Amino acid sequence: MASVLPTGEPAPADGSLPPEALRGLGSRPFGVYVHVPFCATRCGYCDFNTYTPGELGSAASPASWLDGLRAELGLAARVLGQAPPADTVFVGGGTPSLLGAGGLADVLDAVRDAFGLAGGAEVTTEANPESTSPEFFAGIRAAGYTRVSLGMQSAAPHVLATLDRRHTPGRPVAAAGEARAAGFEHVNLDLIYGTPGETDDDLRASLDAALNAGVDHVSAYSLIVEDGTALARRVARGELPAPDDDVLADRYEIIDTTLTAAGLTWYEVSNWAASPGARCRHNLGYWLGADWWGAGPGAHSHVGGVRWWNLKHPARYAATLAEGRSPAAAREVLSADDRRLERVLLELRLADGLPVEVLDAGGRREARTAAAEGLLDPVALGSTNGAPGRCVLTARGRLLADAVVRRLVG
Repeated sequence: MASVLPTGEPAPADGSLPPEALRGLGSRPFGVYVHVPFCATRCGYCDFNTYTPGELGSAASPASWLDGLRAELGLAARVLGQAPPADTVFVGGGTPSLLGAGGLADVLDAVRDAFGLAGGAEVTTEANPESTSPEFFAGIRAAGYTRVSLGMQSAAPHVLATLDRRHTPGRPVAAAGEARAAGFEHVNLDLIYGTPGETDDDLRASLDAALNAGVDHVSAYSLIVEDGTALARRVARGELPAPDDDVLADRYEIIDTTLTAAGLTWYEVSNWAASPGARCRHNLGYWLGADWWGAGPGAHSHVGGVRWWNLKHPARYAATLAEGRSPAAAREVLSADDRRLERVLLELRLADGLPVEVLDAGGRREARTAAAEGLLDPVALGSTNGAPGRCVLTARGRLLADAVVRRLVG
């Protein structure tokens, strides 16, 4: 989530939603996102809504945040009424592992109390490798977590130093092994590619390390220099070069080739999994337009075409809830055109692609042109056995996914 919240219309103080947004609730997957805003230190590239102890001082604490979280989840249950149990839960941040196993157990208990968990629910937490241990993984597994996502970013010490990452290069691999030993079948490692000073060999070494860790999921994101970050200031001063688009494309091809050869196939432009069961169901809910309640400072939510976002600062967030008011800063009600645009933007990123019937006549013409140019799979686009065609990105199309979206929506 960006550090600057979008603008929107005022959100009701009681958190209520339009009746049409609640219509069909339960017919779509329902997830809960929990944002933990705490970090031990700030990474130079990070633009997320996070705070170090020095930045917060005595204004907020994990205890006051947890009180606010419980209050918000209670409000959510009242607003949604007959909400289904959560199919997925994702605890992100920030650094959720700073809460410890006991704190993360409290978080999941709060979600259970508000909504319950569906049978076979996917429950993920992000974790910084340096704030984990065998005991930590055993504790969160016993609490009901089913999936762990670890921030690795790179195996090259000089790349980690440029990113201001504090973990040692070998710690993510060791943490992944500890998670698997604790009974986690599903473990993800996050990578960042395109950092100034990174070489092709650095990236290959990072990929080899991730694969040797035995994980069943890898996420790989190109470095984005976000305004207002320490990294952006270094680039502006000329201390570091900005990421090069051609280099990023080459690095993506290395990632895709390496992971595919190892048995991890792409299912979203930046995500590879060893099997359909290893895919992140929570994130698939985002990409497929499901419903989710985002709880915590700065968290975003979506239910039935209404999107809203919370106050950013943990102290304001907790104080607003303590007063019995919704922490939502603002919201927007998506129009039919908004929802169609977002569907194209998000579903086109998936390996399953986008039904061509979602496009208007101009978009369908552009799809045929894109297929002729090698950006969309021509076989998937054409009907077979009477089935409607789908817009599926080719390997080259994935490198130009944003441009393809712009063409399809005119």
